[in-house]
Amino acid sequence: MAERETGTGQSEAGRAPLPLGVPRVWRPGAKTVPLDRDEMLRYLGYHGQKIEPELAERIDAVAADAVTRIAPAGIWAVFPRGMAYDTPVKREHPVSANQTPVAAGHIALEGTALALTGRDIFRHLKDARYVAVLAVTLGMASEQRLRVLSSQNPLEGAVFDAACSALVESAADALNCEIEAAAQAAGLSCNTRFSPGYGDLPLAAQPTVLATLNATRLCGITATPTNLLMPTKSITAFIGLFEGDPHSSDAVRSCAGCRVASGCPFRARGAHCW
Repeated sequence: MAERETGTGQSEAGRAPLPLGVPRVWRPGAKTVPLDRDEMLRYLGYHGQKIEPELAERIDAVAADAVTRIAPAGIWAVFPRGMAYDTPVKREHPVSANQTPVAAGHIALEGTALALTGRDIFRHLKDARYVAVLAVTLGMASEQRLRVLSSQNPLEGAVFDAACSALVESAADALNCEIEAAAQAAGLSCNTRFSPGYGDLPLAAQPTVLATLNATRLCGITATPTNLLMPTKSITAFIGLFEGDPHSSDAVRSCAGCRVASGCPFRARGAHCW
């Protein structure tokens, strides 16, 4: 296809070309990433109980400090969606007559070493023409400030941690909007973002995601031996880009379809991962 040979997508007249395979560093403006106070309170376990004025003032002061100190950054790139196929899952015992055979999906991105496995990510991306890969982080400044506050004042440390969790989600939303705008200019539509750890997409994908985006050098994000991101206030995700209406996995926007819902730490504190 012409756009894959030239490195751009959707080159028809009147549409902006979509650069493929080139990581783009993203640094939002000062007001692009607002702090969602309600989201911050949910991370603190707030469920509508009364907050005393003095405590509310302390919470707001710590939140303002987080917004002032933290400068989110990100990186993203778009790749053609490569092979997408179902692979059967081996069972220790034969499938009974009333059981539906289980299949695990496989999604590859052209020009990368990424091979995404799982039924949920397969449903999410199998019909996409391209896939945007993104990473956002609050950087080590958030880690350093959190360590100081946690040692000096555990309450303020907890509030700062919740504020940073809300901020990194807002940063991911803002970068998501930039990707949607680029896709729209190229005549494409987007579905929702899907991160490693959602549904049955394993966290083991994280190191390859970071290598694909060169995120360690460009944004300072690394993965631990257990595939957790450092700095901890970091997010990686995939977004499908479609010709026509976008398709999405139901599991992304609902706890009902998630196989880890019963032990989910987000649900335990009254929140969710989407």
